[in-house]
Amino acid sequence: MQHFKTLSAYLEYLELPRPEHPMISIFTAMGDGFLPCPKESSPPITNDCYTISFKKIVSGDLTYGRTKYDFTNGALFFIAPRQVLQWGNGLVYEQKGFSINFHEDFLKGTELAHQIKKFGFFSYSANEALHLSPKEEKQIESIVENIDLEYQSNQDEFSKDIIISLLTTLLKYANRFYERQFINRKELSTDLLEQFNKQLEDYFDVGHFQENGIPSIEQIADQLSVSQRYLSDTLKKETGKSSTEHLQLYLIDEAKNILLDPQKTVSEVAYELGFEYPPYFSRLFKKKEGISPTEYREKYKMN
Repeated sequence: MQHFKTLSAYLEYLELPRPEHPMISIFTAMGDGFLPCPKESSPPITNDCYTISFKKIVSGDLTYGRTKYDFTNGALFFIAPRQVLQWGNGLVYEQKGFSINFHEDFLKGTELAHQIKKFGFFSYSANEALHLSPKEEKQIESIVENIDLEYQSNQDEFSKDIIISLLTTLLKYANRFYERQFINRKELSTDLLEQFNKQLEDYFDVGHFQENGIPSIEQIADQLSVSQRYLSDTLKKETGKSSTEHLQLYLIDEAKNILLDPQKTVSEVAYELGFEYPPYFSRLFKKKEGISPTEYREKYKMN
């Protein structure tokens, strides 16, 4: 897989204009202008840059990770360094919107270098992009116009700080709008939790826990065609618990049922649920229930 270490090399590969700055480039077309077209197709590639783009696909599919992305209404999507991006022939999008690309080293020595890792949406799949309302779109456009204005001006000692500040503001607004999107898609969030639990039930019913061990959140997310980060963020917003917590709750609930079988030892229960080390199962059970598996079994017998 081809990897691009510099912003200039990446843009050259895309057949886009050279950047005004070696670490950041901005293409905007929110008025009468048009965005430059990248090359028509590409196999999977990676680079060392962040990308924030707002585009609307007219026809064709853009694959980000393993997910095809629907740009029907136009949306913001985010790419972090070393994430895989590819697209094929027939991809046509409106020549409006913007694209901001900046090398990860552009953030070195700034507070944003640490903050940006906390914005989960850089780890979302493309179909989990941020769909903006007309009002939100105008707010984002206003910030981008100011970034572009600073980018096009003569660079001085204040330029980088101002651009970094504006990028931080843009990302904070994106974070706020994602929160709104989670709320607006509550029905989808509930459905995702049901699918999550169904995956675990199916996995358990065919004996995969005992054969293959406890599935990772990444494996479950992959089966649900969402990213691991998006799955956890969505469940956290909907239920107050992360995907890992929901997995643990499922395991404890199943453990309670199996523990009622007096013929099985606590170790056998642990192995049946995919735990490689029974003491870890016992610690988790006691942490969640306040009593050990053995104490739970004795308590049930007394009742």
